[in-house]
Amino acid sequence: MVGLPDTSPFDSATYSGYLTVSDSKKLHYVFTESLDSPESDPLVIWFNGGPGCSSMLGFMQEMGPRVIDDGEEYVKENPYPWNSRANMLYLESPAGVGWSVAENEQDLQTNDMLQS
Repeated sequence: MVGLPDTSPFDSATYSGYLTVSDSKKLHYVFTESLDSPESDPLVIWFNGGPGCSSMLGFMQEMGPRVIDDGEEYVKENPYPWNSRANMLYLESPAGVGWSVAENEQDLQTNDMLQS
């Protein structure tokens, strides 16, 4: 099992990878199963906002199973993770944010307006 360095293993199955949107665009995600009833608990999809703010901020500083608090330099267990009663999917979007991939200028579009 692979985990984060310098902390105990997660208490539920946790995955990280990429959702392929196109040949040149991939969105990074972290998924962590509910600690209660992963088969029947709801799925919460977390976007940190912006565009431009990585959802890893929410995962590692706000509501994930492990956190790094402001001013601290170590990972610790979060006593109140949101995956206590929900499956959590942290999705980094739009492409180009965090570890999400945008391989060309068109992939970096972050609004609904058509560009000529």
